[in-house]
Amino acid sequence: MKRMILVCVIALLAQGTFAHSTGHSTDSIPAQEKDVKSIDAILSALYDVISGPAGQQRNWDRMRTLFLPEGKLVATGIRPDGTTGKRVMSVEDYIGSSGPFLEKNGFFEAEVSRKTDQFGAVAHVFSTYESRKTLADEKPFMRGINSIQLWHDGKRWWILSVFWQPETPQLPIPEQYLKK
Repeated sequence: MKRMILVCVIALLAQGTFAHSTGHSTDSIPAQEKDVKSIDAILSALYDVISGPAGQQRNWDRMRTLFLPEGKLVATGIRPDGTTGKRVMSVEDYIGSSGPFLEKNGFFEAEVSRKTDQFGAVAHVFSTYESRKTLADEKPFMRGINSIQLWHDGKRWWILSVFWQPETPQLPIPEQYLKK
């Protein structure tokens, strides 16, 4: 069985299925090394780039440099009728749909707890967040969990996906995801 798996991996490598991403895209600037050198750094950059006061334009080029070109953002939640829905977006979709709202209304999202699992070049982070409209807001207007998948290419970290769900009265964040 192990031999069969090894043969399959070698075949995929030979076909280019595991092609190395250069990280270059026509609409992006090179990543700042400080943003992608560690899991802590890339998560800090992610929260920083979407946060800011009303009227402040976000650095969307910086956000683009954090994600693999095929990276996704997926919002999920419970609809008013009780069913669960999702919205799958490319980075460009997110910038186009959420960017104007964040910039117009002000939005600050901060990590309050994290659980990280890593195996080699693959990492998964459950990042509990709180969202405020201004830094002066005493209480967050929203909390939730970002499920973030990351990949290290031997030189830097990349975000493959961010998949999140906000907390609701019917779905409170479990205590295990609120501990530092």
